Amino acid sequence: MGSGNAIRGSRVGAGPMGEAERGEAAPRVRVSFWCANMHETRPSFASDAPVPEFWDCPRCGLPAGQDQSSPPAPPRNEPYKTHLAYVKERRSDKDGAQILAEALERLRSSSRPIY
Repeated sequence: MGSGNAIRGSRVGAGPMGEAERGEAAPRVRVSFWCANMHETRPSFASDAPVPEFWDCPRCGLPAGQDQSSPPAPPRNEPYKTHLAYVKERRSDKDGAQILAEALERLRSSSRPIY
Protein backbone atom coordinates (compact mmCIF):
# COMPACT_ATOMS: atom_id res chain seq x y z
CA MET A 1 0.00 0.00 0.00
CA GLY A 2 1.20 3.58 -0.73
CA SER A 3 2.59 5.83 1.95
CA GLY A 4 0.18 8.66 1.24
CA ASN A 5 2.89 11.19 0.33
CA ALA A 6 1.47 12.98 -2.72
CA ILE A 7 4.68 14.81 -3.69
CA ARG A 8 7.01 11.79 -3.65
CA GLY A 9 9.76 12.14 -6.25
CA SER A 10 9.33 15.89 -6.53
CA ARG A 11 11.56 18.65 -5.33
CA VAL A 12 10.88 22.19 -4.27
CA GLY A 13 10.51 24.41 -7.31
CA ALA A 14 9.82 21.51 -9.67
CA GLY A 15 7.31 22.16 -12.36
CA PRO A 16 7.05 23.49 -15.85
CA MET A 17 9.43 26.36 -16.39
CA GLY A 18 8.27 28.80 -18.97
CA GLU A 19 8.82 32.39 -19.95
CA ALA A 20 6.50 33.49 -17.15
CA GLU A 21 8.77 32.07 -14.43
CA ARG A 22 12.19 32.64 -16.02
CA GLY A 23 11.53 36.00 -17.55
CA GLU A 24 12.06 36.93 -21.16
CA ALA A 25 15.26 35.87 -22.90
CA ALA A 26 17.66 38.59 -24.01
CA PRO A 27 17.59 39.31 -27.75
CA ARG A 28 20.20 37.17 -29.50
CA VAL A 29 22.16 37.38 -32.73
CA ARG A 30 23.83 34.40 -34.47
CA VAL A 31 27.22 35.01 -36.10
CA SER A 32 28.94 32.70 -38.59
CA PHE A 33 32.63 31.85 -38.16
CA TRP A 34 34.74 29.77 -40.61
CA CYS A 35 38.01 27.96 -39.91
CA ALA A 36 40.76 27.02 -42.40
CA ASN A 37 39.02 23.63 -42.93
CA MET A 38 35.86 25.55 -43.97
CA HIS A 39 33.82 24.35 -40.97
CA GLU A 40 31.06 26.81 -40.15
CA THR A 41 30.25 27.58 -36.51
CA ARG A 42 27.26 29.73 -35.58
CA PRO A 43 27.36 30.70 -31.88
CA SER A 44 24.74 33.10 -30.59
CA PHE A 45 25.53 36.28 -28.67
CA ALA A 46 23.41 38.82 -26.86
CA SER A 47 22.58 41.55 -29.35
CA ASP A 48 24.22 44.22 -27.20
CA ALA A 49 27.39 42.16 -26.48
CA PRO A 50 30.58 42.67 -28.52
CA VAL A 51 31.24 39.85 -31.00
CA PRO A 52 34.81 38.46 -30.79
CA GLU A 53 37.05 38.61 -33.85
CA PHE A 54 37.99 34.91 -33.60
CA TRP A 55 36.21 31.79 -32.32
CA ASP A 56 37.63 28.29 -31.79
CA CYS A 57 36.15 25.74 -34.20
CA PRO A 58 34.43 23.01 -32.15
CA ARG A 59 35.12 20.38 -34.86
CA CYS A 60 38.86 20.77 -35.42
CA GLY A 61 40.02 23.33 -32.81
CA LEU A 62 41.49 25.79 -35.33
CA PRO A 63 40.79 29.51 -34.99
CA ALA A 64 37.79 30.67 -37.01
CA GLY A 65 37.02 34.14 -38.38
CA GLN A 66 33.96 35.88 -39.76
CA ASP A 67 35.30 36.22 -43.32
CA GLN A 68 34.50 33.01 -45.20
CA SER A 69 36.80 33.86 -48.13
CA SER A 70 39.90 34.28 -45.93
CA PRO A 71 39.69 32.36 -42.66
CA PRO A 72 42.57 32.75 -40.18
CA ALA A 73 45.65 30.65 -40.87
CA PRO A 74 46.25 27.67 -38.60
CA PRO A 75 48.84 28.36 -35.88
CA ARG A 76 52.37 27.17 -36.59
CA ASN A 77 53.43 24.35 -34.33
CA GLU A 78 57.08 24.59 -33.44
CA PRO A 79 58.83 21.22 -33.28
CA TYR A 80 60.22 20.08 -29.95
CA LYS A 81 63.75 21.36 -29.43
CA THR A 82 66.33 19.82 -27.16
CA HIS A 83 68.54 21.86 -24.86
CA LEU A 84 71.40 21.31 -27.29
CA ALA A 85 69.36 22.77 -30.15
CA TYR A 86 68.72 25.95 -28.15
CA VAL A 87 72.42 26.20 -27.27
CA LYS A 88 73.38 25.80 -30.93
CA GLU A 89 71.05 28.68 -31.81
CA ARG A 90 72.94 30.97 -29.43
CA ARG A 91 76.51 29.73 -30.00
CA SER A 92 78.55 29.08 -33.13
CA ASP A 93 80.75 25.99 -33.56
CA LYS A 94 83.80 28.20 -32.99
CA ASP A 95 82.35 29.46 -29.67
CA GLY A 96 81.56 25.88 -28.64
CA ALA A 97 85.10 24.71 -29.36
CA GLN A 98 86.53 27.60 -27.36
CA ILE A 99 84.26 26.89 -24.34
CA LEU A 100 85.16 23.18 -24.49
CA ALA A 101 88.88 23.98 -24.61
CA GLU A 102 88.54 26.29 -21.57
CA ALA A 103 86.60 23.65 -19.61
CA LEU A 104 89.19 20.94 -20.44
CA GLU A 105 92.03 23.25 -19.41
CA ARG A 106 90.32 23.89 -16.04
CA LEU A 107 89.91 20.16 -15.50
CA ARG A 108 93.52 19.40 -16.40
CA SER A 109 94.86 22.13 -14.12
CA SER A 110 92.83 20.95 -11.10
CA SER A 111 94.58 18.80 -8.49
CA ARG A 112 92.11 15.91 -8.82
CA PRO A 113 93.07 13.15 -11.22
CA ILE A 114 90.73 12.57 -14.17
CA TYR A 115 89.83 8.96 -14.89
